[in-house]
Amino acid sequence: MIDSNSILLFVTDAPKSASFYTRLLGQDPVEASSTFAMFILPSGLALGLWGKTGVEPAPAATGGGCDLGFKVATADMVDTLHAEWQCKGATILLPPTNLDFGRTFVAADPDRHRLRVYNVAES
Repeated sequence: MIDSNSILLFVTDAPKSASFYTRLLGQDPVEASSTFAMFILPSGLALGLWGKTGVEPAPAATGGGCDLGFKVATADMVDTLHAEWQCKGATILLPPTNLDFGRTFVAADPDRHRLRVYNVAES
């Protein structure tokens, strides 16, 4: 039986990525080494950063192929986190924008993994 869930992102430099996510999330990893780091997000989801060298089987692709979503409670929080993440070194791919589902922005980490912050608009 599965008792927890995680997302693993393949990264070029695990310590560099861990430092980036520590700044962005405002928390330290629960595990860190030269090839791996693990964060537990407020939702309980584990976010692993795994150095892609030596992964078996080797990853076929890395960053940019999908979004890691961060749902926030209000549209104003989208704008607030955009400003904070930009100051913390995230590359902004899409500034705060209203789309059909709500307000969102997209940032990228050092390996170009897409991080989408969003708020779902009330119907």
